[in-house]
Amino acid sequence: MSQIVTLQAFLDHWAGSDPEKAAIASTVRTIAGTGVGIADLVARGPLEEGLARIHGSDPNGGGDTQKELDVIAEEAICAALREAPVAYLASEESEDLIALNPKGQLVVAVDPLDGSSNIDTNVSVGTIYSILPFTEADRDNPNAAVMKPGTNQLAAGFLAYGPATILVSSLGNGTQVFVYDRESSEFIMARDQVEIPVETREYGVNQSNMRHWDEAMSGWIKDCLAGKEGPRGKDFNMRWVGSMVADAFRIFTRGGVYVYSSDKRKGYENGRLRLIYEAFPIAMLTEQAGGGATDGKTRILDITPHHIHQRIPLVFGSKGEVEKIASYY
Repeated sequence: MSQIVTLQAFLDHWAGSDPEKAAIASTVRTIAGTGVGIADLVARGPLEEGLARIHGSDPNGGGDTQKELDVIAEEAICAALREAPVAYLASEESEDLIALNPKGQLVVAVDPLDGSSNIDTNVSVGTIYSILPFTEADRDNPNAAVMKPGTNQLAAGFLAYGPATILVSSLGNGTQVFVYDRESSEFIMARDQVEIPVETREYGVNQSNMRHWDEAMSGWIKDCLAGKEGPRGKDFNMRWVGSMVADAFRIFTRGGVYVYSSDKRKGYENGRLRLIYEAFPIAMLTEQAGGGATDGKTRILDITPHHIHQRIPLVFGSKGEVEKIASYY
């Protein structure tokens, strides 16, 4: 890039003198700044004893194992957002919404540490967030603020803690990528308008679960595996990290499609990813970059949640392949 653009400058320019946008910008800055501290902790790896230690199980009735770093990340984000214009925090790690700033006009939904099962394997993990409006009508029932379709999001993004600390962000005007520069202690814009290629020959899926899939998903993968000689008429490559922020960033970088379907295993019948904390923000980022996101049958952003910890199947990435997968249903 010929001109260096910091996250601060980008947000200030976008917000201008609009107080509502300024509140969103302040919240994005707060989350990004907190992410730097989480990234530093992740970078210590095995030197920071106990990060992968099981802290507890089933904190929100979903059957997930909670790691020590899940809790640390949530506490850091919660503490930082108390100083932001955020009324409540909805976290994947907590059963109920957490009250923050009584004067806040926003709600943040967050997966504090996506990919925490990979903490002790030196694989990229991250933080996923969604920013929503909090109105006077929501004050008597704060849950109502997050129980709305994904189209209600004001902003979304994720931080990936890997070789570089990356922020992928959307304010509803495209999707941008920022990289944390440790020399200047600033997030610097690396890409101002991400465009996910419409077509792809690459997919990410945990193929070991194929025997549990339904007929539609099994049919799609079989046709991909058939390669040039099959009905798709082309060869595909599979890339799967198992940490969604890492798999997502690959798609935002070079295209592809991510698939996490429902299946016949107990606890997976309705999918495994969280609608509010994972699917909604990833879907917004993807659509703002020209891609698509579906549960196989319905556009993700059109779904209205029925529970704050609702799970869902998720397919996102290159629009042509997302639509092809949906056609199998």
